[in-house]
Amino acid sequence: MQKIRNIAIIAHVDHGKTTLVDKILVQTKLFKDHERPGDLIMDSNELERERGITILSKNVSVQYKGVKINIIDTPGHSDFGGEVERVLNMADGVLLLVDAFEGTMPQTRFVLQKAIQMGLKPIVVINKVDKPNCRPDEVQEQVFDLMYSLDANEYQLDFPTIFGSAKEGWMADDHTTKANDILALLDCIIETIPEPKIEKGTSQMQITSLEYSSYVGRIAVGRLKRGTLKSGMNVSLVKNDSSIVRTKIKELYVFEGLGKAKKESVEAGDVCAIVGLDNFEIGDTIADYENPEGLKPISIDEPTMSMLFTINNSPFFGKEGKYVTSRHIKERLEKEMEKNLALKVVPTNSADAFTVYGRGILHLSILIETMRREGYELQIGQPRVVIKEIAGEKNEPIELLTIDLPEEVSGKAIELITKRKADLLLMERKGERIHLEFNIPSRGIIGLRNQLLTATAGEAVISHRFIEFQPYKGVIEKRLNGSLIAMETGTSIPYAIDKLQDRGRFFVEPNVNIYAGQVVGESNKEGDIVINLTKLKKLSNMRASGSDEKVRIAPAVKFSLEEALEYISADEYVEVTPKSIRLRKILLSEIDRKRQKK
Repeated sequence: MQKIRNIAIIAHVDHGKTTLVDKILVQTKLFKDHERPGDLIMDSNELERERGITILSKNVSVQYKGVKINIIDTPGHSDFGGEVERVLNMADGVLLLVDAFEGTMPQTRFVLQKAIQMGLKPIVVINKVDKPNCRPDEVQEQVFDLMYSLDANEYQLDFPTIFGSAKEGWMADDHTTKANDILALLDCIIETIPEPKIEKGTSQMQITSLEYSSYVGRIAVGRLKRGTLKSGMNVSLVKNDSSIVRTKIKELYVFEGLGKAKKESVEAGDVCAIVGLDNFEIGDTIADYENPEGLKPISIDEPTMSMLFTINNSPFFGKEGKYVTSRHIKERLEKEMEKNLALKVVPTNSADAFTVYGRGILHLSILIETMRREGYELQIGQPRVVIKEIAGEKNEPIELLTIDLPEEVSGKAIELITKRKADLLLMERKGERIHLEFNIPSRGIIGLRNQLLTATAGEAVISHRFIEFQPYKGVIEKRLNGSLIAMETGTSIPYAIDKLQDRGRFFVEPNVNIYAGQVVGESNKEGDIVINLTKLKKLSNMRASGSDEKVRIAPAVKFSLEEALEYISADEYVEVTPKSIRLRKILLSEIDRKRQKK
């Protein structure tokens, strides 16, 4: 029986957990350090590399002193909570990674709470002690207080702490003495994290995540709780609704390094991947063929936000994307639901539109961005918050919003946020910055980031996580400024944009193709204005020295996908194609819009 340790890594976004896993891979001789400078081995997905965040959980395994350590990388954003809970089911302990300057952040708390409820043993790693004005001792106290407030038991509160810098590649028991390697951390894992508990009885394994391969189809991943699995063995699949399906294992793999190795049999305690099972879902249990016993199904947090996905029917449809029909979009969403647990798709009255439910704007925008890169064209409606009826009363999701910002702009920020029905819970000083915490309806967060960054000159660090459903808080003021709408289809003319600059700010540059009904800018006033950007200058034969001024055009405002989704109002869509993001009115014709208003 091989010695095994299963450990999950928890950290706030950008506290360096993916860098640390890379260093462990280098330390255990799986990679040479200079092979891929600056490139993180673990962030395999193109979007993860661009944004520097982990979206999908991944498995890596390393050998150290004759022990196999399975490391499971978890996402830090609470929008990916569906990923986190399943991943922790595979682990016996967690590495809690904390930035030595920033300390514990709200999203660390989110995952840590789940880990403590499951009774996992933590090891605290205080990273980035090479930063100027870092405060490792204070942060260690802060972590203890956080665990205590999350009802950790004595076994969990008696955690070891390792200090170091993953970027510089060292870890030690004390932050004052710099080491040359990260062996102190690996030794600590072997000594502190318990071996997997092996129960007696027939084989049992819960499927906690999925992989997909175009050669063999869906692959089930999970940790074998008890018994042994062999390739070619007949097994029962106990579904979430307690029904039982007979099936057969074709091939078995275990994780080795970044890849997988084929095995004839797998013993209890190890994390493995199974090929060849029929129609399984996450949370199903693979059990004995004769006497199947199911495990408790995994509970997943409910979605808090929905968006309308519909086909692109603008005048520019099909010019950039390969997949434009509703059949394509439907198939792609169904495929996504297999892997993405927190996602729900509901058909609408129209055959061309689907309501997609998710855990937040980031969760859904990552899906849209992935589809866009695969060559899909689609339109997205304004994000809506899920409202629930509880005991005959309207309830809406409430989130905990935390903001760190300079003191001189804190007044502006508080004013902005309290307008959105938020309650200030906490205000404290952290060095030269102020730390604020609010309870705010999820509706209030839509469009807030943009305004906050403008009000604080880009200094605010914002994060939020879902807490619970509470009674409806009432109407929140929407954006007051109307839209500037294109009157005709054609090319935007520099002369026309120059003459209309006093009307507002533009989202399109000169000499770009636009269509009637497209939102081309934001008006300075309330109410929409229809403008003609395709108007050419009338040329006459007469010339006067003063009549030709130079055209000076302010740069166009460019939206990222999340910003566009947060910006649009209820009668607008975001049109997403592989090369462009446009805003448009749902009704392109001005006559139709006037008729609807009446």
